[in-house]
Amino acid sequence: MGGLRRHPLLAALGAALLLGAGVVGVTGLAVWRAAHEDDAARVARVDVIVVLGAAQYDGRPSPVFAGRLDHAALLYRQGRADRIVVLGGGRPGDRTTEAEAGRGYLIASGVPPGAVVAEPVGRTTLESLRAAARYMRREGLETAFLVSDPWHNLRVERMAHDLGIRGYASATWHSAARTEWTRLEGYLRETMAYLSYRLLGR
Repeated sequence: MGGLRRHPLLAALGAALLLGAGVVGVTGLAVWRAAHEDDAARVARVDVIVVLGAAQYDGRPSPVFAGRLDHAALLYRQGRADRIVVLGGGRPGDRTTEAEAGRGYLIASGVPPGAVVAEPVGRTTLESLRAAARYMRREGLETAFLVSDPWHNLRVERMAHDLGIRGYASATWHSAARTEWTRLEGYLRETMAYLSYRLLGR
């Protein structure tokens, strides 16, 4: 008798697992590479700076959110855009929204009130970016710096592209997790989030 043959179903399962692992690995590498690229280093100016919302506590931005807002304020002061749009809705029971808390923080930091717009819509990144896209279409704006945490870069750029925004990621490490373990966790979580968006559109 010849050697044992691998069952066709087992062979197919093994091939599928290898393919899946390859896709996750390639995507994870792309997420890591995008996290270490700041498009503001090659793009001098855009129409608007878009800040992705994060947690706020009774109108006070969380440290993560404050880090993003500080980075947006820096880009504004460098003359990279004339406007900042802050995104993010609220949760049940909240007295304010992420967008409104972020706008208040920027104004208190010295950004002129007329230069900051709150778009208090969205509980997810995609919902918030849809609100940004609607605002930009109304205002005739096309290009934007997208300010979030570094491991979000690949996904927010892809979402923005799909919504008709010419988006350039300019993340801040000051608001990101600082330990190696929490950074790795962020990369892994974002790898799966990016694949979910590409597969399911959400």
